[in-house]
Amino acid sequence: MAQVLCKVFSFVLVILLGVVTARSGKLGKGADRLISKIVFNLTLPCAIIRAFESYDFNVSLLGLVGLGFAATVIPYFLSLFVYRNKPQQERIVQQLSVCGFNIGCFALAFVQAFFPAGCVVATCLFDAGNSLMGTGGTYALTQTLVLGNDDQSRGQKLKTFCKTLFSSMAFDSYIVLIAMGLLGLKIPAEVITLIDPIANANAFLAMFMVGLMIRFSLTGKKVKELVRLLSWRVIFAIILSIIALKVLPFDPEVCKVICVLAWAPIGSTGPLYTLWAGGDVGLAGMANAISVVAGIAIMTVLVVVLGV
Repeated sequence: MAQVLCKVFSFVLVILLGVVTARSGKLGKGADRLISKIVFNLTLPCAIIRAFESYDFNVSLLGLVGLGFAATVIPYFLSLFVYRNKPQQERIVQQLSVCGFNIGCFALAFVQAFFPAGCVVATCLFDAGNSLMGTGGTYALTQTLVLGNDDQSRGQKLKTFCKTLFSSMAFDSYIVLIAMGLLGLKIPAEVITLIDPIANANAFLAMFMVGLMIRFSLTGKKVKELVRLLSWRVIFAIILSIIALKVLPFDPEVCKVICVLAWAPIGSTGPLYTLWAGGDVGLAGMANAISVVAGIAIMTVLVVVLGV
């Protein structure tokens, strides 16, 4: 337990380092945008490829890919409908942070420490579905449905969506790697060796990027938006936890791990996409940081309560 908590708190420390660096101005203006490009186009795809190195696809667990996808798509579209008349700036932050889970940098550490190896595979499959939205889908949909021109035809909007989605290196990586896994193909060990240094940098840069994006000058209205966004995530986490423990037809240990994953923090791409979309990146970064702290506490309690 102490080792896992130490590892997770190390990520929090990196976030705080990013906050301090941003306030000091040592990296100058635009550092958050530069680092986000490095993360999204280099370190994250390499981290995904390395994660798939040890994948052992179990056909009976493939439903978890669909579950991970549904757990991100449903909150996104419900939020899109409820806040369809809100100002565009509010909708950008809401849509890009309301769904998606940061499993790679946080939840996976808990699973590896407390659950059997089969649950690690289940976690990766759930994350594959989650990442279809988290590594490109939410940004593509927001570009099309929130920022898109209302005068565009459906065909033009579909073209915008596909172009945005498939320009995501991380999304493309998942599509190729899932296909390879289903076909029983393995990633050559030489490839893993080549990309390993880049993949190792992902956790640090992703968390440091979040710290750079955090702003503390939140007005009363911004605090209200923050509470509303986090409330959405809490409600859906409770629903997913209940479904995992009462409905899912999997092994009890797999159901427990899905319950824990439901409380994983907002994906690190949330603030990144908000930055790219011209939204309130400070608010998105604050929501991300709070979800990290809350996720650490709740996931730890769940591991103890569920008797893992």
